[in-house]
Amino acid sequence: MGFLRRSLISGGVTKGHCAVYIGESQKKRFVVLVSYLNQPSFQDLSSQAEEEFGFDYPMGGLTIHCKEDVFIDLTSRLRRL
Repeated sequence: MGFLRRSLISGGVTKGHCAVYIGESQKKRFVVLVSYLNQPSFQDLSSQAEEEFGFDYPMGGLTIHCKEDVFIDLTSRLRRL
């Protein structure tokens, strides 16, 4: 899972990556490639979350309210591009 790492410890993020918090109630921190943020499918997921929940980043990073398996499926598909 090198392209997508779930990080349970706080700390720095490697250059070219960003922290994303995923979950519906309990958030998990993932570190993904910054290039994913420009992908239309990632932007669609982010937009859907924004429409439903607004932009509120209490954890200090991008927060997307969605099921963890949906996010993992999306990033797996992006990895193959």
